[in-house]
Amino acid sequence: MSNERKNLTTSWGSPVGDNQNSITAGARGPVLIQDVHLLEKLAHFNRERIPERVVHAKGAGAHGYFQVTNDVSQYTKADFLSEVGKRTPMFIRFSTVAGELGSADTVRDPRGFAVKFYTEEGNYDLVGNNTPVFFIRDAIKFPDFIHTQKRDPQTHLKNPTAVWDFWSLSPESLHQVTILMSDRGIPATFRHMNGYGSHTFKWVNAEGEAVWVKYHFKTEQGIKNLDVKLAEKLAGENPDYHTEDLFNAIEKGDFPKWKLYVQIMPLEDADTYRFDPFDVTKVWSQKDYPLIEVGEMVLDRNPENYFAEVEQATFSPGTLVPGIEPSPDKMLQGRLFAYHDAHRYRVGTNHQMLPINRAKNEVNNYQRDGAMRFDTNGGGSVYYEPNSFSGPAETPENKQSGFAVSGVAESVPYDHHDHYTQAGDLYRLLSEEERTRLVENIVNAMKPVEREDIKLRQIGHFYKADPEYGTRIAEGLGLEVPKEEARS
Repeated sequence: MSNERKNLTTSWGSPVGDNQNSITAGARGPVLIQDVHLLEKLAHFNRERIPERVVHAKGAGAHGYFQVTNDVSQYTKADFLSEVGKRTPMFIRFSTVAGELGSADTVRDPRGFAVKFYTEEGNYDLVGNNTPVFFIRDAIKFPDFIHTQKRDPQTHLKNPTAVWDFWSLSPESLHQVTILMSDRGIPATFRHMNGYGSHTFKWVNAEGEAVWVKYHFKTEQGIKNLDVKLAEKLAGENPDYHTEDLFNAIEKGDFPKWKLYVQIMPLEDADTYRFDPFDVTKVWSQKDYPLIEVGEMVLDRNPENYFAEVEQATFSPGTLVPGIEPSPDKMLQGRLFAYHDAHRYRVGTNHQMLPINRAKNEVNNYQRDGAMRFDTNGGGSVYYEPNSFSGPAETPENKQSGFAVSGVAESVPYDHHDHYTQAGDLYRLLSEEERTRLVENIVNAMKPVEREDIKLRQIGHFYKADPEYGTRIAEGLGLEVPKEEARS
């Protein structure tokens, strides 16, 4: 920071002669409306907060770079992945999901893991979580799900009954609920957790050949989680614990690192795999589709200003580059619209022009005007397309690849309804100590639920995943497994 003193000015650049005293009619007279500096300060102060994110409101961010360590050009033509050793600047935002902007970092909640790559072909956003699956698999259920995670409209308190009522009526949530209630539900820090793209995406190579892909960021710091009691203590004593830890680690040169791996599935396997590969509540077995190393992400620079870089950062799974495309994942398809739309509302229609979001390569299009347009607004250049004045033109080689679709246009669920196998497999992978903590966490979370039928319905789901799983939770709640489940 420079020690040279600069002149204080108004927002329009005029020097300020007195920043300590308002202009008044005499020593005791009322304040005059002609004190435009006072009015500007108060009016700007009233507008300093943009709306917080509906989800992922509380977060921390950092700059860094991504470097390719393995040749994956046979799978994708994405330029930033084109050669070993290539470095791409990037920005990441970690977050909780349900809490407000001032909420505690150490609550039991999934963590957002949103990465923006500033590639030479435009920005690429990978907007995932620290878990490989999600609670629901169709975007039409997302507003209802998030309502249950937010505050009750009457009491303005969190509502466990709503949470478990929704989950018990949405059995596809069981896999993610099991992860959330396990030790992984409270990471020790942002540095000590993995990140996942969660959804299935499509990679396309230079020959137009396509594969399905899933992303895995593996922390090189090792996975560490917080004990429940310590997490509660930190939530009260240092609610910004994760934010502080990330900033301090980078500040002292202890740069966090993650290795990026992908799973690759041939297109034709999607029709025969034992789980629907586009269902975000399911994982692909790494025995079937092993992890392939891609590169390393390193965070080496803290933001200079939180609001300008972290709060105004906008991410969307629809921010794509040539060689990376969406899949038919229904949850992803909804997010392709919702995220861009949220940013247009929250930050403004020109949010992509802000320094933290602006692409490093030249942006050429016919979008004009809108609030806070702070560049030349296209000047006097041609403002429509097609045109005869050599304006920016499409590049047919960058058209997205196609994939076959069939069927009747109607509201239909995924074909696969096995919501229990993967959750049960995860339970059985846990050690006895981990199972005990999982059961204890679920029991404590369900005790405040006001209706017994909701508890019993959810116990039935746990029992279907693994009889021991359901029985132990039932016992912890002083209930019995529903007879119809016990007989099955």
